[in-house]
Amino acid sequence: MTSQTPNLIYKITPGTAWDEARKAGVFKGAAIDLSDGYIHFSTATQAVETAAKHFAGQDGLLLVAVDCARLSDKLKWEPSRGGALFPHLYGNLSMDAVVWEKPMPLGEDGVHILPELEA
Repeated sequence: MTSQTPNLIYKITPGTAWDEARKAGVFKGAAIDLSDGYIHFSTATQAVETAAKHFAGQDGLLLVAVDCARLSDKLKWEPSRGGALFPHLYGNLSMDAVVWEKPMPLGEDGVHILPELEA
């Protein structure tokens, strides 16, 4: 991408899947990631829409922040429907690249409450 590449990108995942990944020391991706051949991530500005579009009403989710600099050349910025560039990781996610993980509870309105994100 360009000099505007963010420091952090974000993965939304069920807590149970993340628990398994933490025990294994690596996250290989969710079913959609495995099907597509890469792990889907979002930027800070994309995370809210990703949660609403792909995880609506799901409870028990985590938001995982990942340091882009620790992903090497396996991280690609590719256009999605609509032309926005999304980060895709062509490989497994090592726990060494994870900065933090935080819960994404559902609010009373059924919309996920995301922690403050670094753009």
